[in-house]
Amino acid sequence: MIIMAVDLGKARTGIAASDKTEYLASPVAVISEHKREVLLEKVAEKAKEIKAELLVVGLPRNMDGSEGESAQNARAFASELSELTGLEAVLWDERCTTVTAHGYLNETNTRGKKRKAVIDAVAATVILQSFLDSRR
Repeated sequence: MIIMAVDLGKARTGIAASDKTEYLASPVAVISEHKREVLLEKVAEKAKEIKAELLVVGLPRNMDGSEGESAQNARAFASELSELTGLEAVLWDERCTTVTAHGYLNETNTRGKKRKAVIDAVAATVILQSFLDSRR
């Protein structure tokens, strides 16, 4: 099954996908869109394009586990995306994923504009890999 992950950022949304064996997550795209309806359409289109069968949406919890406005937005987005695509959307804790993504980009010496362009897709990959690892 191909599983697609979504990392909702403030300015950009990262997309990652698993291989069919659900072993490895890879970055797919970064969508720069501020209008919610258009973003939903673009993410749904990407899910269809890669033949996703399950969606994983990053849930931005506070470090103490509580949820704020961003988490409420992610829950609403996941619900709307599920309705639009007909696919199940699972929410997955995304605490520290951007920090981890920055660590990976430091290791590969990815800097400046290139780093900014890929950080959200790398964060989505971290979210999805965590989800995949939990299923084993």
